[in-house]
Amino acid sequence: MRDNGEQLLEAQLGGLLREVRRQASCEAGPDVCRMLDWLHRQTGVHAAVVAQDAGTVEASTAAFPQEVLSELAGLLARLCGGQLAAAATQTQGLHVRCEALGPHGPRPVLVVAAGSQPTAQTVALTSHTGSVLALLRRAEAGQETRRVYDDKARQLRFAVLHGLLAGGPLLARRMTTGVVPPLLDADRLRIHLLRCPSADRDRIAQAHQDPSGYHGSALIVHCPVFKEHLICLIAEDDETNRARDGVSHGPAPGLAETLRRLVRDNPRYALGISGVQPLHATAEAYSQAAHALAGARTTAGRVAFHQGQTSLAGLLPVQPALAWARAFLRPLDAAPKTSADITRLATSMPRSGVARLLGLSRNTVTAHLRRAQQALGQDLADVRCRAAVHLALALVGSGSGPEPDGHHVPPALEELLSTEPAAAWAQTVLRPLQPRHRRTLQAWIDANADAQQTAHRMGISRNTVRAHLRTAEAALGLDLLTTGTGTHHVVHALHIAAGRATQAI
Repeated sequence: MRDNGEQLLEAQLGGLLREVRRQASCEAGPDVCRMLDWLHRQTGVHAAVVAQDAGTVEASTAAFPQEVLSELAGLLARLCGGQLAAAATQTQGLHVRCEALGPHGPRPVLVVAAGSQPTAQTVALTSHTGSVLALLRRAEAGQETRRVYDDKARQLRFAVLHGLLAGGPLLARRMTTGVVPPLLDADRLRIHLLRCPSADRDRIAQAHQDPSGYHGSALIVHCPVFKEHLICLIAEDDETNRARDGVSHGPAPGLAETLRRLVRDNPRYALGISGVQPLHATAEAYSQAAHALAGARTTAGRVAFHQGQTSLAGLLPVQPALAWARAFLRPLDAAPKTSADITRLATSMPRSGVARLLGLSRNTVTAHLRRAQQALGQDLADVRCRAAVHLALALVGSGSGPEPDGHHVPPALEELLSTEPAAAWAQTVLRPLQPRHRRTLQAWIDANADAQQTAHRMGISRNTVRAHLRTAEAALGLDLLTTGTGTHHVVHALHIAAGRATQAI
């Protein structure tokens, strides 16, 4: 039969196990003070955890006699350094027991002090408490390591995306330092742009993350600019790749369906899906997905595919358009390259987004834009000027041709926009709009895309203006209010349409 001491120890160990369960389920990590107070209530000893430098007290019970630590300095140093696992001594009339927490030095030490010789049960419970503290600390260290790993994996995935957006697959490969994601072996992709609560992004990304920190043949990236956006790059030819190399790269084939199911089951979610694009056109795929997401927010199923509109840059006569664009942007060559690069970004997202993306202050971004607009002679705060700069950048970035003949004056933008293809494009863009929404859109552009000024001029509320703009987004399949890239299309389409109407009079 067990004696009372054994029964008491068993009951105490049961209490210790319950405390372990409580702390293991706590996201804040182990509460060392709570554990030491529990040990004090069970045994009457006072306890402290001394840090790895053998001098700093991490946590202790309220009445722990910290003055004894100076006399234990040498012993604590040996315990912290790994020369000893446990030791018992007497000092200042106290019985002191020390136990190292963990197998490898440097390590913290549990120190308990009592006025009388501890019982066997007290020694046993103290040792068990030390073991539990060591395990909880290791679990916390493991969780911290996992958090650091997830953060680094998230940063690497963004670097791969940034490489694809900025320079194509080769630059993206260089950014992986040899651990190349399977996505970069694909020929084509779609981008699924998911809008969801910011707090859900980690859960969704981690659910599909593989041991390499990627997502099989897909790549899920937290958007650094818009905190509710999750950018999902999915290889369109994934089945072909697996048939070729005989290797399964994970959950990518089902990821698209999973995203649609998430949207179906969560009213706050929406999904925009790009068309199929080659890897080197990832930037175009992202733009398409952003436009599709703008329309998805107001559709019944909150899922929308890119409608496949042709861009204005692709319809203008190639050589004259390139000549205009190069002449228009040539003064930017005199500005610092960083200013030019920031200007490119600022035509596709808000200034605050550029600052978050690059880790700069808004004042720094504004200073670079000021240099660029001084070089260009354009007011980049004006929506029409930004649309012209955006078109010029698109033309220079999408086409190549010989340098224009210096003896010929490049055409003006007005001349390019007066062509029949441009007129047909504008008519196609604006056709889905109802007359009242078109009037609101025109007034919004005239007010420099300021909803409050638009409301004042039209004699309606600001909320009504934004409701009309949301409806226009869905009808046009263009993003007007998030990245704002669709605004450039609207500026040019309305301008072309107004010019044609004037000619017809």
